[in-house]
Amino acid sequence: MKQITLKAPGGLDNLVVEDAAEPAAPGPGEITVRLRASSLNFHDYRVCAVEGALPDGRIPMADGAGEVEAVGEGVSAFRPGDAVVSCFFPDWQEGDDRPFDFSTTPGDGRDGYARERVTLPANWVTPAPEGWTAAEAATITTAGLTAWRALVVDAGLKAGDTVAVLGTGGVSIYALQLAKAMGARVIATSSSDEKLKRLRALGADHVINYRTTPDWGMEMRQLTGGRGVDIVVEVGGPATLTQSIVAGRPGAHIALIGVLTGRAGEVPTAALMARQQRLQGLIVGSRQHQRDFVKALEVLDIRPVVDRTYPLAELAEAFRYQESGAHFGKICVEM
Repeated sequence: MKQITLKAPGGLDNLVVEDAAEPAAPGPGEITVRLRASSLNFHDYRVCAVEGALPDGRIPMADGAGEVEAVGEGVSAFRPGDAVVSCFFPDWQEGDDRPFDFSTTPGDGRDGYARERVTLPANWVTPAPEGWTAAEAATITTAGLTAWRALVVDAGLKAGDTVAVLGTGGVSIYALQLAKAMGARVIATSSSDEKLKRLRALGADHVINYRTTPDWGMEMRQLTGGRGVDIVVEVGGPATLTQSIVAGRPGAHIALIGVLTGRAGEVPTAALMARQQRLQGLIVGSRQHQRDFVKALEVLDIRPVVDRTYPLAELAEAFRYQESGAHFGKICVEM
């Protein structure tokens, strides 16, 4: 079979396509999956692009979707032919014992899904949404589940809420779609007027160009009659957090997800305290969260926005496209 490994010292030029042995037959509690697609996330890009972030020979990519080819003894939840999708934290099955690092994440602490087949424990995957393509299903592992947890699990999204989403990456687009499907209003930002038109077409109630309106937090407050938004899906990090606090109503939930503008920075704690807001960091979710999310997707009328799809052998080019910032929604690779 074909797979991609990252050779030392790392960097996109060291992503190498290799021939590899087929995986072992599934043992007790295991399944073999014919992988069909993966999707790119900022985490995947960071660990592949930064020299020394991954050990020599690591197979990258946290997201993987395909169909079950064989099941081992004792597996009753899946059978050959079932469409499945991977979990970002396969050891976090449920409950509140949350991971605090990426030591168990495929494509980082262990080998990931940039390959054609894999044998793994059956409880490392969930069913894929019924009727979805493998590329569509691959988008839920990281981006989709992050948006679901931010809005529904942690913030308790309800109809009539107002949600702010920043930019047009995978998490933000999913958050826009989920919020609208569940009866919320959405205010979205981008630096591109063309992308703002596309956000409108997806249902955004208001859009703001953050380059021409740098005080977009106050603009969001004005668009809500001075009250502020209920939930902010904060993917930017240090450079956007201040504006997110300004945008939020007193008592707003700010879901701190991204580090796109840096890994550390100043937090205006006085403003956060004065507006009595809740700032919560999160990283994706548990397998149970994903099972719940899949059930929701099967009744909500949404499909992920896939900007562009590449063959697996062109993973480095896919990352370079992601690096350009030109994408709208998700970028996928297919096996």
